[in-house]
Amino acid sequence: MKLHPSVTNREFKLLIKPQGLDRLRSITALSEQIVQYCKKNKIDFFHLDNANTGLRNIYFYDTPGEDFRHNNIILRVRESRQNIWVDDWCEVTLKCRMLDADMATQFNPTPKKGIKSRARLKEEILRGDELGTKRSMFSNNAILDAVALDSIFDSTLSSITQFFPGLAKLPINKKSTIRIVGGRTNKILETCLPLGNIVFGDGVQAHCDIAIWMRSVGDPIVGELAFSYRVTEENRTNTKAHKRADKFFKGLQHELADWLEIGSTKTALVYGKPE
Repeated sequence: MKLHPSVTNREFKLLIKPQGLDRLRSITALSEQIVQYCKKNKIDFFHLDNANTGLRNIYFYDTPGEDFRHNNIILRVRESRQNIWVDDWCEVTLKCRMLDADMATQFNPTPKKGIKSRARLKEEILRGDELGTKRSMFSNNAILDAVALDSIFDSTLSSITQFFPGLAKLPINKKSTIRIVGGRTNKILETCLPLGNIVFGDGVQAHCDIAIWMRSVGDPIVGELAFSYRVTEENRTNTKAHKRADKFFKGLQHELADWLEIGSTKTALVYGKPE
């Protein structure tokens, strides 16, 4: 297999049924099943003994007519929390997600000059229509790690284009208002627990975690099991390791069949529409 030359990350994702995900015993059982599957397939899995559970608010911005979604654009905000307290700084991500990597790169998510950001072209590998299959989407990301929460966007499109000038080139009415998708009460509470690292080959080590989306504590909406790794110039041509990761992902679907939720991405659940 040959990876797209611009891909910087590969992330494999499986949606998990929400029932019981607020119980530690469920997460422990899921984690142990993954460990046993790795042992059966002679794949090294290293536990993270001191891993801490992270907590954050997640929400998305769009116009009332969902113009961002119609143009394959996602604008996401993550607010970190320490216990009940929201941090003064948040992470803002603008991404163009499409089925074709070259098409995804035609949109430029880079923020205006002077704003620090991280660029990612991520291959997102999702479950196909049947168990044991996969399909890929490509997201072209610009990630702003530390945006002051008090200076986050107001209700106008122009307030966003001041951060991301590429949005001004989209066929969207410049006078459009923006809002949190689903309203302010549609903010998601996410808890994320790192499970460990999976080794697929030389230089290809994926970190594995589970994220749980909730309306409030004790009210899970969906879970997502994911493992991802960086693609570098050193491991890009390690075809054997990339194929091994793909095979692992397909087989894991059969192993975890009773856990799996039907659907594509967590974002689609927020919008209530498939991607």
